Amino acid sequence: MLSPDGDGQSWEQQTLGHFALVSYIPDPLARFLDELRVELTPGSKPRAHVTILPPRPLHNELKDAIRQIVEESRSVLPFQVELGEIQVFEASHVVYLEIMRGANEMRELYGVLNRGPLEYKENFPYHPHITIAQNVSSGEAPRLAAIAEERWADYRGPRGFSVSLLSFVQHVAPSIWTDVAEVPIGIEVPVGG
Repeated sequence: MLSPDGDGQSWEQQTLGHFALVSYIPDPLARFLDELRVELTPGSKPRAHVTILPPRPLHNELKDAIRQIVEESRSVLPFQVELGEIQVFEASHVVYLEIMRGANEMRELYGVLNRGPLEYKENFPYHPHITIAQNVSSGEAPRLAAIAEERWADYRGPRGFSVSLLSFVQHVAPSIWTDVAEVPIGIEVPVGG
């Protein structure tokens, strides 16, 4: 899929080297979501997560960005996320699971973190969700969403999880993100200089 800017670059090319802040989803929900994503988009290398800060370049030192995450996360209490229905973003054709509970907490966290060393203006307004399929055409999205709806209706495991640990990740190669730092929320963490 080409970037929404129309600059000819794919999303993968556009975000190489960028950083994001996520919270990984635990099993068995994560295993279900990863298997579904691979079924819908073979060749993808998923690790189920919710995104707090979408991919962005860093214009400051990495340690400054991590320090900001640690400092701002101290005052945030862990919170529960409950998942809703399968949806499709009209503009990007991304198939996703909506977040029914926990979206407000995610927006608040996004708001306090998307400034200073981490500030970035995304192509789309921040919308908490879990991606199920991306980089698909407008014609493929409804078909993939229908498959996802069927699998989600049949799933009998937990449909929620707790967000208590954040992972700062970097896009290091196509489809490969690596963990740079883990930050528990609501806990004092010493930051090295």
